[in-house]
Parts: sequence; structure tokens; C-alpha cells
Amino acid sequence: MVVGAVIVSTFFVGFGGGVIFPILPNLGVVLGISPFMVGLILSANRFSRLLANAPAGVLVDRVGTRTPFVAGMVVQGIATFGYVVAVVSAQPALWFLPDVPEAWFLGSRIIWGVGSAAVFATAYTIAADVSDETSRGANMGLIRGGVLFGFPSGVVVGGVISELWGTVPAFVVATLFAAVACVVAFVTIPETHVDGDGHRSVSILDVDRSVPAVTVGLVNFAVLFAYIGALFATLVLFLDRNDLGVFGFDAQASSGIFMAVTVVAAGIFMFLGGYVSDRTGSRVPTLLWFLGTTFVGFLALALADSVATLVVACVLIGAGQGGTSGPLMALLADLTPDERMGRAVGTNNVLGDVGGGLGPIVSLPLVELVGFWPIYVACAVLPVLAGGVLLAGIHHETGRFTPSVGSPEEPGETPERSSGHAD
Repeated sequence: MVVGAVIVSTFFVGFGGGVIFPILPNLGVVLGISPFMVGLILSANRFSRLLANAPAGVLVDRVGTRTPFVAGMVVQGIATFGYVVAVVSAQPALWFLPDVPEAWFLGSRIIWGVGSAAVFATAYTIAADVSDETSRGANMGLIRGGVLFGFPSGVVVGGVISELWGTVPAFVVATLFAAVACVVAFVTIPETHVDGDGHRSVSILDVDRSVPAVTVGLVNFAVLFAYIGALFATLVLFLDRNDLGVFGFDAQASSGIFMAVTVVAAGIFMFLGGYVSDRTGSRVPTLLWFLGTTFVGFLALALADSVATLVVACVLIGAGQGGTSGPLMALLADLTPDERMGRAVGTNNVLGDVGGGLGPIVSLPLVELVGFWPIYVACAVLPVLAGGVLLAGIHHETGRFTPSVGSPEEPGETPERSSGHAD
């Protein structure tokens, strides 16, 4: 099954994205990397991906899905191996490698972001190509879940292996997983996408500006701004300020556990949200339900004063974020012609990365100024506003607030997507 191959590939290569997180902060002291540089290294992939999202989408529409997907996997594998080079470059015996581990790490993260842009653009396009309206939501949720779970798995595996056997073995294991992902992708992923205009230029500004693409992208912006940008960025500070923790751990370790709760909830509801939207005749009610769940989750977070109430808030926020993802990408596929799907995914990824990257820049300083509950209440409002944007955009495009799954209400405005290959 093509979707299964995409899930396996993205899951295994996702290890490389997560394995560095539990290792690099401590490694920075050993290798003489400043805290500022550590932060820059950890976020470099997001900035490079932001620039690469649009060109990746154009390439998909030009040359199809197989080549960019496999190439993106290979690029991410090379970037993961760069972590190994970064650590061993500090060894005196390896005089032929420049002793600048921070440059090796930074370069690897930048390259990783470029590869992940290609993988993200193609993964969702493949899912759209091989699905019809009865399976598109579930398949989008499954693929998003594979991408999502690869990262925290890498965090856990990287931390355990580095603790038991050392840093280099952890990075080597991540590289081996990435190599397996490349082989799986090369052997199993067929070409699924129609060829576009082979003479079209590639530009970082060449995104799909259609109403469906921008509408879906803005909803993605709002959800990721609140989830990644605000919750993940401020949770450790919230725990420390309120003296909350689990299993005797301090705020830093406990925040990882609470984040894992949101990730597990998100992973479960990514599939369920997509599956429900496939079966209910319209994706919009499912999307509104889970945007409402996110709203309730952030209100609960603003009022949380115990471990129990915080767990409830994290489950609701994770469920809301995950349950939105599958139906949202399926809706984009429903309303986007085949020849523009790559660029439409690029638009969605650009706006999502802007939201996830802008969130910490905004939320962290404001938390110091006004406290936590006003920020979390503001984050609760964001999915409500996103719901309004969704309804307005969909009504403008189709003439209805709840268009039928896979059947645009105004055929003259949006060509109907073909069902593609059998899944």
C-alpha cells in the first residue's frame, strides 16, 4: 500500500529530527557551543524549510512525486549523518575535519529543513493522488501521524541511547533509520502525480494563492501558532511557576511528559478526525468540532492549577490539533485540482511554519509581561477566529458553508479532483 510506505518512510526519517533535541543542549557545554548557537541550531531547519516549501511544491507539480520524495529522504539522511561528523570533528585524531562542530550542526539542520520541505510537499500530495473522497481524510491523518510520531520517537530513542552508549552511537542509529527510510521510499513509492509545466521557474514566492489554499493555510497558521508556538514554548515555564511536576521530576522533565500526552492525543485523533470526515458527507463540521476542542483545551490550560487539570487541558489541545490536521488536508485536496496540489501544500506548509516559528517570539516575551492566563486565553480565541476564516473561505469558494466531501458545489470555480490510483 502506497500510503503505508509513505508512513513508514516518514516515521523512520523523523528520528533524525528528534534525536538531536535531548542531546545537543548538554553537548553544547562539552563542545563549547554557546546557548544562543544551540537555539539557532535547533530552529535552523524550520527557517530553511520556510524558504524551501514553495519551491518544493512547484517541483512536485513539475516532475511528479516520486523523485522529490526519494530525494528529500536522501537529503535528510545526509543531514542526519552530519550530526556524527559534527561530534567526531572535535577529535584530535581526525585532523582532516575542521574542528567547528557548531558549523557542522548548523549546516546539517539547514539541509534537514530543505529535505523535509520536499518530503512534506510530496507526502500529502501522494495521499491526495491515491485516495478518493471516501478515504482521503483517513489517509491524510495517517500520514500526518507518521510524520508526527517520528519526531518524539527520535527524542526518546536519542535520549536513551546517548545515556547508555554515548552521543555518536545515538546519531549513528538515527542515520541508519534514515537509510532504511530511503530504501523503503526508493523501492515502494511509485509515481502518483501528473506532470505539470516543465518550463515553469522555481521560486520561493511561487505558492498557490487560491482561496482554498490560503484558507486552509491560515487555519494551519492559527493552530500551529497556539500549539507549537505557545504551548510548547511556555509549558516548562508554566510548570516551574506553578510548581507542578509528575513522578518526582522537575519542570524540564515533566514538560516533556506533558508534551508527550499532547502528541499521543494528536496522533490518535489525526486518524479519527480524518476517518469521521470521510463518513459524514462534509469535512467542515468535523473541522469546527476539533477547532472548538482546541478552544476548550486552551481555556482549561488557562485555568489549570493541578496535574489533573493540566492533563485534561493537554489531552484536549492535542486532540484538537490532531483532529484538525487530517480533515484540513483532505479538504485542501478536495478543492484543489491535481496540477496545483503540490503548490497548495506548499502554501499550507509556509503558513504553518510561520505560525509555529512566530509563536515563541510572541508568546515568551508576553508571558513575562502579562502572565500565562491572558496568553492562553488569546490562544483559545485563535481557533475560533480560524473557524470563521474557514467558513468564509469555503463559502466564497463553493457557495455553501458545508460542501459535500469531494464534490465542490460550484464546478465552474474548482475542478473536481479525480480519485487517483487505487489505495
